[in-house]
Amino acid sequence: MKDERKGAAAPGLEKISWKFDFGPGQPAEGYTGVTAESVYDSAAGYGFEDINGVYARDRLAAAAAVPGDARAMLYHRFCIPVGATFTANVPDGVYVVSILAGDALAETHTLLKVAGSKRVLPPIRSAAGQFIEEKFAVPVRGGRFRLQVSGQAPRLNMLELQPAPNTLTLFLAGDSTVTDQPEDGYPYAGWGQLLPALFKHDVCVDNHAQSGRSSRSFIEEGRLEAILQLIKPGDFLLLQFGHNDEKPDPRGTDPFTTYKQHLLRYIEAAREKRAYPVLVTPVHRRYFNPDGTLSDTHGDYITAMQELAAETDTPLIDLAARSKRLFEAAGPEGCKDLFMWVYPGEYMNFPAGVRDNTHFQEQGGEAIARLIADGIRDLQLQPLFMYLR
Repeated sequence: MKDERKGAAAPGLEKISWKFDFGPGQPAEGYTGVTAESVYDSAAGYGFEDINGVYARDRLAAAAAVPGDARAMLYHRFCIPVGATFTANVPDGVYVVSILAGDALAETHTLLKVAGSKRVLPPIRSAAGQFIEEKFAVPVRGGRFRLQVSGQAPRLNMLELQPAPNTLTLFLAGDSTVTDQPEDGYPYAGWGQLLPALFKHDVCVDNHAQSGRSSRSFIEEGRLEAILQLIKPGDFLLLQFGHNDEKPDPRGTDPFTTYKQHLLRYIEAAREKRAYPVLVTPVHRRYFNPDGTLSDTHGDYITAMQELAAETDTPLIDLAARSKRLFEAAGPEGCKDLFMWVYPGEYMNFPAGVRDNTHFQEQGGEAIARLIADGIRDLQLQPLFMYLR
């Protein structure tokens, strides 16, 4: 496969699928071997970005625990990547990724993220002698697939990447409460970066949300057009805006005029591509009234979006109402565990601590992602809801 931008084959981009066998010794037939010493090399096109936290074991004596399995080598050999990132050069596009994790002699606990922050699977836990194979779909941009592996007892036995351009894609447009927050921003998390783990591999979540954007500025920067270059018939476009539309600066919109007009552009553009738009009312901030009820900081923007959904017969996930119930049930103090309220020294990336009533930490982003999944189920958005885990 050629790198069209350079007019020549790029390192690691000649294949139509990629198969990696992790662990010491000779790899299984048809697989590329990856050891604890396999540091990423642009010429080879794969490897760990830092091998200081990577170890490897071979349970050859226990291979008989998988009798008659032609892939026994994949079971008894593995790497132990402790907070390490494995990178492979692949062309941009959508991939279905298969992984195998387990250990013949020990319990395991493995966490996987793609591109530094996107959670793609629930935690993988296996008993001694149990081997779990999972799949997920993911978009790749910039010519590199990056898989971060961590957990209490992580294992990586096998990894396969298969191009899957026809996979149903769920595109996200929104602001900082939705976006994939950067790796060095942990534990900051938008709900969009936790959503992929709630879907089976039949759905690829492609998150285009960006911090600080409004319904207006997202379009003006060409971000909607970038989605339209990728979206195909049958895909979905979820859009949540409001936080920055409320700002008194060039990003701002008026709820019943320019806000609705800009949102309508997303709806019409998606439908022109024979894709399905879904409106999402803006998630609430953590502001409470003295009586313990949540204070609504979005006001007419919620009402305007509800009106537009009715006027255009567009499905609506009322995340404002759902988050209100969640936050009021947690209360002002309990909500601090969802939002970026962290103490000095609690997280390396924020040694001075943070008090943020708008943005979420990972457990908050996951809670909001589950509200989105609940909304998809309640609307019975076919076939999207069928692929929720």
